[in-house]
Amino acid sequence: MPAGCGYTPDRVDQLIASPAARADFLGRSAVPATINAFFGSALFAHNTRVGLLAFATGMLAGVPTVLLHLYNGILLGAFAAIFFRDPLPLDFLAWILPHGIPELTAITLCAAAGLCLGGAVAAPGRQGRRRALREAVNPALLLFAGAIPLFALAALAESFVRESTLGTAPRLGIAAAFAAGLVAALLAVRRFSRRVPVDAAWLGELMAPDRGGSPGRGSGPAP
Repeated sequence: MPAGCGYTPDRVDQLIASPAARADFLGRSAVPATINAFFGSALFAHNTRVGLLAFATGMLAGVPTVLLHLYNGILLGAFAAIFFRDPLPLDFLAWILPHGIPELTAITLCAAAGLCLGGAVAAPGRQGRRRALREAVNPALLLFAGAIPLFALAALAESFVRESTLGTAPRLGIAAAFAAGLVAALLAVRRFSRRVPVDAAWLGELMAPDRGGSPGRGSGPAP
């Protein structure tokens, strides 16, 4: 666990050894709304940068995207291993799940978008990398766009739910509502995509090079 996240080796050892230190870490106190709003905006900017990095580095055959996703998983696993030393770590689950469910889903969507690009670079097939990339851009951008509102939801939950005096049951209820909403949205999108194919032609038009003049400026039909 890197010290840059605010967890020094001494602090980590203390959390591992002492149940009282873990309980104190998960303590709840009222925080002014202005501080919560500032904290939430900073979290949204940071998480969006991480998602954008996972998405953009997919161009490098997807290798950095996989390493970044693996690194995030290792950090989460190391942190969870500390608090799962308690017999019933409900307080820890109530601390992390309300913001963890939308945040991890959003980062996974960004990683999936990066792997779409990485697959086109690493295994383009007979069509060539240029065409494979053009075909992969639309679904990759749609995945990344779907992650943005989830990052905003995670920032709101982390700043106004985690940093609050809400009890364990309400926090777990919020986490369950987020999980149910994500499952329902996934099923709805899957059902809708089977009925109506997604039209992302406008993305291709934005990226297509201008090979001719604009209408009305000498681009009329040849005599």
